[in-house]
Amino acid sequence: MTSLSVGEITRLRSVSLMGLDPFPWYEKMRTTDPIHFDAHHPLCELFRYRDIQYVLNTPALFSSEWDLVRGEEISGNIIFLDPPRHRKLRNLVTLAFTPRVVAQMTNRIHTLVNDLLDVSSQDEHMDMITDLSIPLPVIVIAEMLGISSEDREQLKMWTDELSGNSMEKAVSAYAALTEYFASVISIKRQKPQDDLINALIAAQIDGEHLSDKEITDFCNTLLLAGNETTTNLIGNTVLCLDAYPLARELVWSDPSLVPNVIEESLRFLSPLQRLIRVVRQDTEIDGKQLKAGQIVFVWIASANRDEEYFPHANTFDITRSPNRHLALGHGIHFCIGAPLARLEAKIALETLIERFSSMERVREQPLLQLESFFAYGVQHLPTRLQKR
Repeated sequence: MTSLSVGEITRLRSVSLMGLDPFPWYEKMRTTDPIHFDAHHPLCELFRYRDIQYVLNTPALFSSEWDLVRGEEISGNIIFLDPPRHRKLRNLVTLAFTPRVVAQMTNRIHTLVNDLLDVSSQDEHMDMITDLSIPLPVIVIAEMLGISSEDREQLKMWTDELSGNSMEKAVSAYAALTEYFASVISIKRQKPQDDLINALIAAQIDGEHLSDKEITDFCNTLLLAGNETTTNLIGNTVLCLDAYPLARELVWSDPSLVPNVIEESLRFLSPLQRLIRVVRQDTEIDGKQLKAGQIVFVWIASANRDEEYFPHANTFDITRSPNRHLALGHGIHFCIGAPLARLEAKIALETLIERFSSMERVREQPLLQLESFFAYGVQHLPTRLQKR
Protein backbone atom coordinates (compact mmCIF):
# COMPACT_ATOMS: atom_id res chain seq x y z
CA MET A 1 0.00 0.00 0.00
CA THR A 2 1.07 3.58 -0.66
CA SER A 3 2.45 5.94 1.97
CA LEU A 4 1.14 9.01 0.16
CA SER A 5 -0.91 11.60 2.04
CA VAL A 6 -4.62 12.04 1.44
CA GLY A 7 -3.96 15.28 -0.44
CA GLU A 8 -1.45 13.54 -2.71
CA ILE A 9 -3.79 10.65 -3.48
CA THR A 10 -6.65 13.02 -4.33
CA ARG A 11 -4.42 14.76 -6.85
CA LEU A 12 -3.28 11.49 -8.40
CA ARG A 13 -6.99 10.83 -8.95
CA SER A 14 -7.88 14.38 -9.96
CA VAL A 15 -11.38 15.17 -11.23
CA SER A 16 -9.96 17.06 -14.17
CA LEU A 17 -8.12 13.93 -15.37
CA MET A 18 -11.49 12.25 -15.93
CA GLY A 19 -12.53 14.44 -18.85
CA LEU A 20 -15.68 16.46 -19.46
CA ASP A 21 -17.97 13.43 -19.51
CA PRO A 22 -17.32 11.24 -16.45
CA PHE A 23 -21.02 10.39 -16.16
CA PRO A 24 -21.00 7.07 -18.07
CA TRP A 25 -18.24 5.90 -15.71
CA TYR A 26 -20.29 6.95 -12.69
CA GLU A 27 -23.26 5.01 -14.03
CA LYS A 28 -21.15 1.91 -14.66
CA MET A 29 -19.70 2.04 -11.15
CA ARG A 30 -23.12 2.55 -9.53
CA THR A 31 -24.34 -0.54 -11.36
CA THR A 32 -21.35 -2.89 -11.15
CA ASP A 33 -19.10 -1.78 -8.27
CA PRO A 34 -20.82 0.90 -6.14
CA ILE A 35 -18.46 0.38 -3.17
CA HIS A 36 -15.09 0.13 -4.89
CA PHE A 37 -11.80 -0.67 -3.13
CA ASP A 38 -8.60 0.53 -4.78
CA ALA A 39 -5.87 -2.08 -5.27
CA HIS A 40 -2.98 0.40 -4.84
CA HIS A 41 -4.13 2.83 -2.14
CA PRO A 42 -6.06 2.57 1.17
CA LEU A 43 -9.04 3.96 -0.66
CA CYS A 44 -12.75 3.21 -0.96
CA GLU A 45 -14.93 4.98 -3.55
CA LEU A 46 -18.70 5.39 -3.20
CA PHE A 47 -21.09 6.04 -6.09
CA ARG A 48 -24.67 5.47 -4.87
CA TYR A 49 -26.81 8.19 -3.34
CA ARG A 50 -27.83 6.16 -0.28
CA ASP A 51 -24.24 5.22 0.64
CA ILE A 52 -22.97 8.75 0.12
CA GLN A 53 -25.79 10.31 2.12
CA TYR A 54 -25.02 7.88 4.97
CA VAL A 55 -21.33 8.80 5.05
CA LEU A 56 -22.03 12.55 4.98
CA ASN A 57 -24.56 12.11 7.79
CA THR A 58 -22.19 10.12 10.02
CA PRO A 59 -19.19 12.27 11.03
CA ALA A 60 -18.61 10.05 14.07
CA LEU A 61 -17.42 7.32 11.67
CA PHE A 62 -16.21 9.35 8.71
CA SER A 63 -13.86 12.22 9.51
CA SER A 64 -13.39 15.41 7.51
CA GLU A 65 -9.91 15.96 8.92
CA TRP A 66 -7.33 15.40 6.19
CA ASP A 67 -4.44 17.42 4.77
CA LEU A 68 -5.25 19.61 1.78
CA VAL A 69 -1.54 20.25 1.36
CA ARG A 70 1.29 18.06 2.56
CA GLY A 71 1.91 18.12 6.32
CA GLU A 72 -0.24 21.18 7.10
CA GLU A 73 -2.62 21.15 10.05
CA ILE A 74 -5.61 23.22 8.97
CA SER A 75 -6.96 24.47 12.29
CA GLY A 76 -9.52 27.06 11.25
CA ASN A 77 -10.87 25.61 8.01
CA ILE A 78 -14.35 24.28 8.83
CA ILE A 79 -14.28 22.06 5.74
CA PHE A 80 -11.49 20.03 7.38
CA LEU A 81 -12.73 20.01 10.99
CA ASP A 82 -14.83 17.54 12.97
CA PRO A 83 -17.08 18.23 15.98
CA PRO A 84 -16.94 19.71 18.49
CA ARG A 85 -14.55 22.35 17.13
CA HIS A 86 -16.29 22.33 13.76
CA ARG A 87 -19.67 23.11 15.34
CA LYS A 88 -18.33 25.99 17.43
CA LEU A 89 -16.45 27.62 14.57
CA ARG A 90 -19.30 27.06 12.10
CA ASN A 91 -21.80 28.65 14.50
CA LEU A 92 -19.53 31.65 14.64
CA VAL A 93 -19.04 32.17 10.90
CA THR A 94 -22.64 31.31 10.00
CA LEU A 95 -23.51 34.79 11.20
CA ALA A 96 -21.91 36.15 8.03
CA PHE A 97 -24.21 34.05 5.83
CA THR A 98 -27.65 34.36 7.41
CA PRO A 99 -30.54 34.92 4.97
CA ARG A 100 -30.81 38.51 6.13
CA VAL A 101 -27.11 39.26 5.61
CA VAL A 102 -27.07 37.56 2.20
CA ALA A 103 -30.25 39.39 1.11
CA GLN A 104 -28.55 42.68 1.92
CA MET A 105 -25.97 41.89 -0.77
CA THR A 106 -28.59 41.71 -3.52
CA ASN A 107 -28.26 45.28 -4.78
CA ARG A 108 -24.47 45.13 -4.76
CA ILE A 109 -24.43 41.87 -6.73
CA HIS A 110 -26.89 43.34 -9.26
CA THR A 111 -24.55 46.29 -9.73
CA LEU A 112 -21.50 44.08 -10.13
CA VAL A 113 -23.17 41.82 -12.71
CA ASN A 114 -24.36 44.77 -14.77
CA ASP A 115 -20.96 46.45 -14.58
CA LEU A 116 -19.21 43.26 -15.74
CA LEU A 117 -21.68 42.83 -18.61
CA ASP A 118 -21.33 46.49 -19.63
CA VAL A 119 -17.60 46.01 -20.06
CA SER A 120 -17.56 42.55 -21.63
CA SER A 121 -20.55 42.38 -23.98
CA GLN A 122 -20.09 45.49 -26.09
CA ASP A 123 -19.80 43.51 -29.34
CA GLU A 124 -22.38 40.92 -28.23
CA HIS A 125 -19.62 38.39 -27.58
CA MET A 126 -18.19 37.52 -24.18
CA ASP A 127 -16.43 34.76 -22.29
CA MET A 128 -18.83 33.71 -19.55
CA ILE A 129 -15.97 32.39 -17.43
CA THR A 130 -13.30 35.07 -17.56
CA ASP A 131 -15.70 38.00 -18.00
CA LEU A 132 -18.42 37.08 -15.48
CA SER A 133 -18.25 33.89 -13.46
CA ILE A 134 -14.65 34.35 -12.25
CA PRO A 135 -14.62 38.05 -11.30
CA LEU A 136 -18.09 38.15 -9.69
CA PRO A 137 -17.50 35.81 -6.71
CA VAL A 138 -13.91 37.03 -6.31
CA ILE A 139 -15.12 40.61 -5.89
CA VAL A 140 -17.98 39.63 -3.58
CA ILE A 141 -15.82 37.59 -1.22
CA ALA A 142 -12.96 40.09 -1.28
CA GLU A 143 -15.36 42.84 -0.28
CA MET A 144 -16.77 40.70 2.52
CA LEU A 145 -13.28 40.12 3.86
CA GLY A 146 -12.24 43.74 3.37
CA ILE A 147 -9.41 42.92 0.96
CA SER A 148 -7.90 45.49 -1.38
CA SER A 149 -9.17 45.30 -4.97
CA GLU A 150 -5.56 45.39 -6.16
CA ASP A 151 -4.94 41.95 -4.58
CA ARG A 152 -7.90 40.06 -6.08
CA GLU A 153 -6.15 38.74 -9.17
CA GLN A 154 -3.23 37.40 -7.13
CA LEU A 155 -5.56 35.78 -4.61
CA LYS A 156 -7.49 34.08 -7.40
CA MET A 157 -4.26 32.68 -8.82
CA TRP A 158 -3.23 31.26 -5.45
CA THR A 159 -6.60 29.61 -4.83
CA ASP A 160 -6.50 28.08 -8.32
CA GLU A 161 -3.10 26.58 -7.52
CA LEU A 162 -4.39 25.35 -4.15
CA SER A 163 -7.15 23.38 -5.88
CA GLY A 164 -5.02 22.28 -8.84
CA ASN A 165 -3.35 18.98 -9.61
CA SER A 166 0.18 19.95 -8.53
CA MET A 167 0.98 19.32 -4.87
CA GLU A 168 4.11 21.46 -5.16
CA LYS A 169 2.11 24.46 -6.40
CA ALA A 170 -0.54 23.84 -3.73
CA VAL A 171 2.07 23.88 -0.96
CA SER A 172 3.58 27.09 -2.34
CA ALA A 173 0.16 28.73 -2.73
CA TYR A 174 -0.86 27.78 0.81
CA ALA A 175 2.32 29.33 2.18
CA ALA A 176 1.77 32.50 0.13
CA LEU A 177 -1.85 32.84 1.27
CA THR A 178 -0.84 32.27 4.90
CA GLU A 179 1.80 35.00 4.67
CA TYR A 180 -0.59 37.36 2.89
CA PHE A 181 -3.37 37.00 5.46
CA ALA A 182 -0.94 37.25 8.37
CA SER A 183 -0.02 40.69 7.03
CA VAL A 184 -3.65 41.67 6.46
CA ILE A 185 -4.67 40.55 9.96
CA SER A 186 -1.81 42.54 11.50
CA ILE A 187 -2.92 45.69 9.67
CA LYS A 188 -6.58 45.19 10.58
CA ARG A 189 -5.73 44.76 14.25
CA GLN A 190 -4.23 48.25 14.15
CA LYS A 191 -6.92 49.80 11.92
CA PRO A 192 -10.23 47.98 12.49
CA GLN A 193 -12.88 48.16 9.78
CA ASP A 194 -16.40 46.79 9.35
CA ASP A 195 -15.57 43.55 7.55
CA LEU A 196 -15.52 39.81 8.13
CA ILE A 197 -11.83 39.57 9.04
CA ASN A 198 -12.24 42.15 11.81
CA ALA A 199 -15.34 40.29 13.00
CA LEU A 200 -13.26 37.12 13.26
CA ILE A 201 -10.51 38.99 15.10
CA ALA A 202 -13.05 40.20 17.66
CA ALA A 203 -14.90 36.88 17.97
CA GLN A 204 -14.45 34.42 20.84
CA ILE A 205 -15.14 30.73 21.31
CA ASP A 206 -15.38 29.49 24.92
CA GLY A 207 -13.92 32.80 26.06
CA GLU A 208 -10.88 32.61 23.77
CA HIS A 209 -10.10 34.59 20.64
CA LEU A 210 -9.30 32.77 17.41
CA SER A 211 -5.63 32.42 16.58
CA ASP A 212 -4.24 34.17 13.51
CA LYS A 213 -3.84 30.74 11.90
CA GLU A 214 -7.51 29.92 12.47
CA ILE A 215 -8.53 33.23 10.93
CA THR A 216 -6.18 32.66 8.00
CA ASP A 217 -7.49 29.15 7.41
CA PHE A 218 -11.05 30.41 7.41
CA CYS A 219 -10.19 33.13 4.87
CA ASN A 220 -8.58 30.48 2.68
CA THR A 221 -11.79 28.44 2.94
CA LEU A 222 -13.94 31.32 1.75
CA LEU A 223 -11.67 32.11 -1.15
CA LEU A 224 -11.29 28.51 -2.29
CA ALA A 225 -14.80 27.14 -1.78
CA GLY A 226 -16.63 30.36 -2.60
CA ASN A 227 -14.76 31.12 -5.79
CA GLU A 228 -14.70 27.59 -7.19
CA THR A 229 -18.31 26.75 -6.39
CA THR A 230 -19.92 29.94 -7.68
CA THR A 231 -17.67 30.30 -10.71
CA ASN A 232 -18.42 26.77 -11.87
CA LEU A 233 -22.10 26.99 -10.97
CA ILE A 234 -22.58 29.99 -13.27
CA GLY A 235 -20.47 28.51 -16.06
CA ASN A 236 -22.07 25.07 -15.81
CA THR A 237 -25.55 26.61 -15.84
CA VAL A 238 -24.77 28.30 -19.15
CA LEU A 239 -23.41 24.99 -20.48
CA CYS A 240 -26.61 23.19 -19.47
CA LEU A 241 -28.89 25.76 -21.07
CA ASP A 242 -26.84 25.71 -24.25
CA ALA A 243 -27.02 21.91 -24.45
CA TYR A 244 -30.78 21.97 -23.77
CA PRO A 245 -32.25 24.78 -25.94
CA LEU A 246 -35.85 23.97 -24.98
CA ALA A 247 -34.97 24.60 -21.34
CA ARG A 248 -33.27 27.84 -22.35
CA GLU A 249 -36.34 28.99 -24.28
CA LEU A 250 -38.57 28.06 -21.35
CA VAL A 251 -36.65 30.07 -18.76
CA TRP A 252 -36.19 32.98 -21.15
CA SER A 253 -39.98 33.13 -21.54
CA ASP A 254 -40.57 32.58 -17.81
CA PRO A 255 -37.74 33.97 -15.62
CA SER A 256 -39.55 32.77 -12.49
CA LEU A 257 -38.00 29.38 -13.36
CA VAL A 258 -34.48 30.67 -12.70
CA PRO A 259 -34.25 29.08 -9.19
CA ASN A 260 -35.29 25.73 -10.72
CA VAL A 261 -32.58 26.11 -13.36
CA ILE A 262 -29.95 26.77 -10.69
CA GLU A 263 -30.94 23.68 -8.68
CA GLU A 264 -31.03 21.42 -11.73
CA SER A 265 -27.65 22.75 -12.87
CA LEU A 266 -26.24 21.96 -9.44
CA ARG A 267 -27.51 18.40 -9.81
CA PHE A 268 -26.74 17.81 -13.49
CA LEU A 269 -23.24 19.36 -13.66
CA SER A 270 -22.24 19.52 -10.01
CA PRO A 271 -19.52 22.15 -9.43
CA LEU A 272 -17.96 19.83 -6.84
CA GLN A 273 -17.73 16.28 -8.11
CA ARG A 274 -16.23 14.66 -5.04
CA LEU A 275 -15.82 15.04 -1.29
CA ILE A 276 -13.24 13.28 0.89
CA ARG A 277 -13.62 11.52 4.21
CA VAL A 278 -11.32 9.32 6.32
CA VAL A 279 -12.66 6.29 8.24
CA ARG A 280 -12.40 6.88 11.99
CA GLN A 281 -12.88 3.26 13.10
CA ASP A 282 -13.56 -0.09 11.51
CA THR A 283 -17.08 -0.12 10.10
CA GLU A 284 -19.09 -1.39 7.16
CA ILE A 285 -21.31 -0.09 4.38
CA ASP A 286 -23.86 -2.45 2.84
CA GLY A 287 -21.90 -5.44 4.17
CA LYS A 288 -18.52 -4.20 2.88
CA GLN A 289 -15.78 -3.77 5.50
CA LEU A 290 -13.94 -0.45 5.82
CA LYS A 291 -10.82 -0.10 7.98
CA ALA A 292 -9.83 2.78 10.22
CA GLY A 293 -7.59 5.19 8.33
CA GLN A 294 -9.01 4.33 4.92
CA ILE A 295 -9.72 7.24 2.58
CA VAL A 296 -13.25 7.50 1.20
CA PHE A 297 -13.95 9.24 -2.10
CA VAL A 298 -17.55 10.39 -1.95
CA TRP A 299 -18.64 10.94 -5.56
CA ILE A 300 -21.53 13.36 -5.04
CA ALA A 301 -21.78 13.99 -8.79
CA SER A 302 -22.53 10.28 -9.22
CA ALA A 303 -25.13 10.39 -6.43
CA ASN A 304 -26.81 13.25 -8.27
CA ARG A 305 -27.30 11.00 -11.33
CA ASP A 306 -28.62 8.02 -9.33
CA GLU A 307 -31.81 6.86 -11.08
CA GLU A 308 -33.16 5.48 -7.81
CA TYR A 309 -33.52 9.06 -6.57
CA PHE A 310 -33.69 11.06 -9.80
CA PRO A 311 -35.90 9.59 -12.57
CA HIS A 312 -34.43 10.26 -16.02
CA ALA A 313 -31.30 11.40 -14.21
CA ASN A 314 -29.30 11.97 -17.41
CA THR A 315 -31.83 14.53 -18.64
CA PHE A 316 -31.57 18.21 -17.70
CA ASP A 317 -35.09 18.95 -16.48
CA ILE A 318 -35.79 22.40 -15.02
CA THR A 319 -39.24 21.28 -13.85
CA ARG A 320 -37.79 18.50 -11.70
CA SER A 321 -39.39 18.23 -8.27
CA PRO A 322 -38.33 17.21 -5.75
CA ASN A 323 -34.64 17.83 -6.42
CA ARG A 324 -32.76 16.68 -3.33
CA HIS A 325 -29.29 16.82 -4.86
CA LEU A 326 -26.09 16.65 -2.82
CA ALA A 327 -24.17 19.19 -4.89
CA LEU A 328 -23.61 21.50 -1.92
CA GLY A 329 -22.90 18.70 0.54
CA HIS A 330 -25.12 17.23 3.23
CA GLY A 331 -25.24 17.03 7.00
CA ILE A 332 -23.04 19.12 9.28
CA HIS A 333 -20.75 20.15 6.40
CA PHE A 334 -23.50 21.45 4.11
CA CYS A 335 -21.95 24.42 2.26
CA ILE A 336 -22.06 27.43 4.54
CA GLY A 337 -21.95 29.79 1.56
CA ALA A 338 -24.78 28.05 -0.33
CA PRO A 339 -27.25 30.96 0.00
CA LEU A 340 -24.65 33.37 -1.39
CA ALA A 341 -23.65 31.07 -4.28
CA ARG A 342 -27.31 30.57 -5.22
CA LEU A 343 -27.97 34.32 -5.04
CA GLU A 344 -25.01 35.22 -7.26
CA ALA A 345 -25.95 32.59 -9.85
CA LYS A 346 -29.62 33.65 -9.75
CA ILE A 347 -28.84 37.32 -10.29
CA ALA A 348 -26.34 36.52 -13.04
CA LEU A 349 -28.87 34.44 -14.99
CA GLU A 350 -31.77 36.83 -14.40
CA THR A 351 -29.64 39.72 -15.66
CA LEU A 352 -28.61 37.80 -18.78
CA ILE A 353 -32.28 37.10 -19.51
CA GLU A 354 -33.20 40.73 -18.89
CA ARG A 355 -30.51 42.18 -21.13
CA PHE A 356 -30.22 39.63 -23.94
CA SER A 357 -32.85 37.94 -26.08
CA SER A 358 -30.64 34.98 -26.91
CA MET A 359 -27.45 33.26 -25.70
CA GLU A 360 -25.42 30.64 -27.56
CA ARG A 361 -22.02 29.08 -27.00
CA VAL A 362 -19.38 29.61 -29.71
CA ARG A 363 -18.82 26.00 -30.71
CA GLU A 364 -15.85 26.73 -32.93
CA GLN A 365 -13.75 26.98 -29.76
CA PRO A 366 -13.40 23.59 -28.00
CA LEU A 367 -14.10 23.39 -24.30
CA LEU A 368 -11.05 22.98 -22.03
CA GLN A 369 -11.68 21.44 -18.65
CA LEU A 370 -10.78 23.30 -15.48
CA GLU A 371 -7.69 21.91 -13.75
CA SER A 372 -8.89 20.92 -10.29
CA PHE A 373 -8.72 17.83 -8.09
CA PHE A 374 -12.34 18.25 -6.90
CA ALA A 375 -14.22 20.74 -9.10
CA TYR A 376 -15.93 20.44 -12.49
CA GLY A 377 -15.98 23.33 -14.93
CA VAL A 378 -14.41 24.79 -18.05
CA GLN A 379 -11.61 27.30 -18.46
CA HIS A 380 -13.37 29.41 -21.08
CA LEU A 381 -16.91 29.70 -22.39
CA PRO A 382 -17.11 32.08 -25.40
CA THR A 383 -20.72 33.05 -25.97
CA ARG A 384 -22.75 34.98 -28.55
CA LEU A 385 -25.43 37.26 -27.16
CA GLN A 386 -28.22 39.23 -28.80
CA LYS A 387 -29.12 42.46 -27.01
CA ARG A 388 -32.76 43.29 -26.44
